[in-house]
Amino acid sequence: MAAAPLYRDASAPVEARVRDLLGRMTLREKAAQMAQIERTVASARALAELGAGSVLNAGGSTPRERASPADWAAMVDGMQRLALASRLGVPILYGTDAVHGHNNVYGATVFPHNVGLGATRDAELVRRIGEATALEVRATGIHWTFAPCVAVCRDPRWGRCYESYNEDPEIVRSFTTIVSGLQGQPPADHPHGYPFLASVRKNVLACAKHFVGDGGTDKGLNEGNAICSYEDLEAIHMTPYLDCIAQGVATVMASYSKWNGEPLHSSRYLLTDVLKGKLGFKGFVISDWEGIDRLCEPKEPRGSDYRYCIAQSVNAGMDMIMIPHRFEKFLEDIVFLVEKGEIPMSRIDDAVERILRVKFISGVFEHPFSDQTLLGIVGCKEHRLLAREAVRKSLVLLKNGKDQKAPFLPLAKNPKRILVAGTHADDIGYQCGGWTIAWHGDSGKITVGTSILEAIQESLGVQTEVVYEKCPTEATIENGNFSYAVVVVGEVPYAEWTGDRTDLSIPFNGSELITHVASKIPTLVIVISGRPLVIESQVLDKIEALVAAWLPGSEGMGITDCLFGDQDFVGTLPVTWYRSVDQLPINAGDANYDPLFPVGYGLKMFQSDDDST
Repeated sequence: MAAAPLYRDASAPVEARVRDLLGRMTLREKAAQMAQIERTVASARALAELGAGSVLNAGGSTPRERASPADWAAMVDGMQRLALASRLGVPILYGTDAVHGHNNVYGATVFPHNVGLGATRDAELVRRIGEATALEVRATGIHWTFAPCVAVCRDPRWGRCYESYNEDPEIVRSFTTIVSGLQGQPPADHPHGYPFLASVRKNVLACAKHFVGDGGTDKGLNEGNAICSYEDLEAIHMTPYLDCIAQGVATVMASYSKWNGEPLHSSRYLLTDVLKGKLGFKGFVISDWEGIDRLCEPKEPRGSDYRYCIAQSVNAGMDMIMIPHRFEKFLEDIVFLVEKGEIPMSRIDDAVERILRVKFISGVFEHPFSDQTLLGIVGCKEHRLLAREAVRKSLVLLKNGKDQKAPFLPLAKNPKRILVAGTHADDIGYQCGGWTIAWHGDSGKITVGTSILEAIQESLGVQTEVVYEKCPTEATIENGNFSYAVVVVGEVPYAEWTGDRTDLSIPFNGSELITHVASKIPTLVIVISGRPLVIESQVLDKIEALVAAWLPGSEGMGITDCLFGDQDFVGTLPVTWYRSVDQLPINAGDANYDPLFPVGYGLKMFQSDDDST
């Protein structure tokens, strides 16, 4: 009986296993390892015959509506069986956008988006969120999440502002602790830049994104152009990657955006010379969704040529291509390019070495299938309590009382009658924002959770009557005899370019609604948004209190923990709250910095002698 090949020997050094497996592969098998395909095209032919290297699901692409964790695990395991039936039996890595919890899965814990976590200034909390997310992702048989986004958002007009922890690169750096939460903590002697995974049961591969400058594009345009010197690119946008790489982050995703007009997806200087060379990154670089296709727009003489896009990107240093649909076309074209000498074989070998290195360190060769004992952890009570803590710590109190000597919060717990109003008071979908169940998010009861209205009802004494009207009538306001009102307004969910805005006023005539209620009833306003919105001075003057709640996710009780005084507000602004969009972009340190509220601002309800904001 022939001895098992070296790459199958779990006790052999990873690099020896990589070399052995690479040496057994045909060009076509190597090229297939470089492909990541969408789950809807992950057929027996794609996986068993052609040996595709990786599968992902697009945001909102699920095994079925309201698929259970067991449904997800069964789907991934089924694909893995096909991959293992290929000639060399190389397992797939399955990746998903678990960017604020396992947000594609119905019933999973949905944590606040990064902008809210950035308000907590609590790096250890973010590490724990990484741990919890990893367990929920692992429970569904998935090996890899496309997180964290370590963009430094410099302009709230950007549709991905909520995916950024802070406008200050040093604070974004502090939150890269989520990498060790997701992947586990590497030992002190772990080689610099080498990918790491602590446990195949508890941890998942992470992906630092989007390299680099995505938060600094001109006018905040998604997929736009970051116009700056290399020194500024490095000092502002690149520094968080140093921390991710130091923690052994396994993968890095390239940005759709450009730097001084050059697309990142074809920048050999930034992907190869800087990321892999200067920064010493030894994992693999993955493209964004159809990212290489965008190199062909606008259509230049060669613009419609997919082969041109592949060659530009792979030669620049792209290792895995998120295709996601036209796998066979990609395979045919990349093989043609290598055979014609337009992509050197050495570049293919480097890419596949990196991919196999991550596969070996991930343990997927030894443990290809899901762990059924983890299924019950998805959306468990402990994780929901952690999310509630994160919500509570992310809230930023911006105003408390028209007179500082007479604070409005905490709210009385036993009033006779209160009014709750606004589009966002009773809407889990709005609370969670984009990247939740659907790619761009949605409205209504899209997943399991507690709305702000439900949290208020649960927090108040039984003798209090809670009147809820999304848009209260004149009669209700005039004759309601309310002790106070809570008005919850904000943005509709969005993702990526669908969130690019030049008008940042409160949607659904939010300012008019606030004014309408606050002119007759003492009013607390809660803003649910992925970024600061315009709050006119006359609106701010009319209301008693203002809370920025960001996109808090599924656990509304975290909000009432603070409103009723059980916990104090500790959050501080992660981004500058501007007065008007005419000031944008505006960041701390600007020459004429005159915001409504500066970055780092946040009030407390309970002032001790040494408190200062």
